[in-house]
Order: sequence, then C-alpha cells, then structure tokens
Amino acid sequence: MLLLHSHSNFPQQCKALFAVLLFLLFIYLPVGKTQSDDVDPLIRVNRDLYAFNQGFDQVIVKPVSRGYDKVIPEFAKRGLSNLFNNIDDVNVIANDLLQLKMASALEDSCRLIINSTLGIAGVVDVASNFGLYKNHEDFGQTLGVWGFGTGPYLVIPFLGNSTLRDAIGFLPDYLLNPIFWVDEEAYRNTLYALDTIDTRLYYMAAESMISGDEYTFVRNAHLQRREYLVADGEVIDEWDDF
Repeated sequence: MLLLHSHSNFPQQCKALFAVLLFLLFIYLPVGKTQSDDVDPLIRVNRDLYAFNQGFDQVIVKPVSRGYDKVIPEFAKRGLSNLFNNIDDVNVIANDLLQLKMASALEDSCRLIINSTLGIAGVVDVASNFGLYKNHEDFGQTLGVWGFGTGPYLVIPFLGNSTLRDAIGFLPDYLLNPIFWVDEEAYRNTLYALDTIDTRLYYMAAESMISGDEYTFVRNAHLQRREYLVADGEVIDEWDDF
C-alpha cells in the first residue's frame, strides 16, 4: 500500500480502485480455486454497468476513435499499434516468468530487444519477421495457470468486461506497464488515451459479429477467450467422447 500512496502517478480514483481490488484479493484467495456454475450472479448490476459503458463508448470513445482512424495515416496507426504491443511485451515477459514458461520468456525477451532496437522503440515489428510473434499474457492468466477459478463475471465502469480473478490481476498489470512510470503527466495521459483508441479500433472490426442479446454474446465471447488464453489454446472439446 505504500507504493499507492507514494507514487505521484497514482490519481486518487486509482488508489480507491486498487484498495478495493486488494480487499477482493484477500477475500478471494481462500476460495479462489472453487468454480461456481453461475458465472454471472451479478447480472442485474452488470447489465446496468454494461449499458453505462456502451453509452460512454458511443458518445466519446467510438467517435474519437473513428476520427483518429480517418485522420491518421495507415503507416502511423500501424507504428503506434506496434509501439503499444512492444510496451505490453514487458508485462508479457513478467507473466511468462511467473507462469514458469521459460522458453516463452526467452522468446518474448528477444522480441522486446529486437523491436526496441532494430524496430526503433517498437514502432516497427521487426521480430515477427524472425518468427517471434506477439504473445498475450497477463496476471489474470497467471492466477488461472496457478489454479485460481475465474470467480463471478464483472463489468467494470470504463474498463469493461472482466471477472473477479482478472480484476485482481489488473493491479500488477497496471504497475508493470511502463507507461505508468512516465513522470510527465501530460505525456502519460496522452499515451493512455492513444492506447485506448488503438484498442478500440482493434475491436471495432469485430462488432459486426455480435448477434442476439448483445450483453450475453459479449459476456460469453469474453469468458471463452479468457479460458482459451489461460489454457494456451488447449480447451476441452465436449464432443470428444461422441
């Protein structure tokens, strides 16, 4: 908790959020390995928060992202996306090590070094040309690998879809993000905003796939993807026995 109070980069709202997440961690640790059949016990609250997030997205995030998409040249958008992928590789490597994936940690470290040097701070994804492709690891996955169940599904204001396990994992992931350690507040906030826009553009192409009840579709798709990532793609096929 000392870090939360001493670091100037922590706005007050983040301190409050992280205090809640730490409290949830202490509650979750004794029961984290149990898996409830009801993945969405907070569905009423979650639906309201989902509607709030959708409204915020439609009014602010999506229009800004579309304007950015139209104004910024394609090469610049690709370079910025590569830059944020390179920044994220720091977090990926840390979670590789926490999951004892030493081969992956070595590969991702090589990717980070190559792109940070030959790729001009990651603006150019040189490493992919050597077969070192982007991996996705975070602390929520690390908890899953070590046997912690997902816990209930959560929709977090502004942050979106999550679970109790992944919400707890947000804290170390946030602290491991190099953007967090940028001292100049204006630069730091600009990077966060651009990262949000880049992420929003990535998901915009998938919106046409949504069918039926939007909330249920998005929830199930999110949970299935998280299960896939935790299991490194080795999900159980329920039809294997037939």
